Amino acid sequence: GGISMGAAIASRIAVLAPERVSALVLVRPAWTWAAAPANMLAFTILSDFLACGDRAGFATSAIAADFAVNAPDNLVSLFKFFDAPDPRNVAKLLAAIAGDGPGVTEDDVRAIKVPTLVVGNAVDLVHPLASAKQLASTIRHAQFVEITPKALDKPRHLMELRAAINTFLLQQGQSS
Repeated sequence: GGISMGAAIASRIAVLAPERVSALVLVRPAWTWAAAPANMLAFTILSDFLACGDRAGFATSAIAADFAVNAPDNLVSLFKFFDAPDPRNVAKLLAAIAGDGPGVTEDDVRAIKVPTLVVGNAVDLVHPLASAKQLASTIRHAQFVEITPKALDKPRHLMELRAAINTFLLQQGQSS
């Protein structure tokens, strides 16, 4: 299982080595199967500001204004990249990640046969709820759970996430 990019990695493992996966947990996926989805654009823009150390410029950018209104929790995370020991290297990495994808196709995802839990939440521009729903509707044996957005109530978000994963894992233990 994995969260965000980790969800993309977990889905890739399920596709490339299905014999090694008995169940799958995808939490707040940032990708479905397409490379460079629109929700990654913020990282491309951020990487330009990071490369020249322009925190103030990023703070006044249109993307930062959008995130401030629609995903404040994501914006806090984006600003943390400026605190990295070497923001220029982080800029290169973020640009590469934003332009990449999980290396699977929609048909690959559709062929996943293991029980899968997909967890999503709203108020998150980096991890769109629509992506979580799309994965859940594409994977045959997937169940989808929407939890409280981390941006609105982080303790409740974490509690609901733990409960969803625990319930799913208990179900898997009972079905084996």
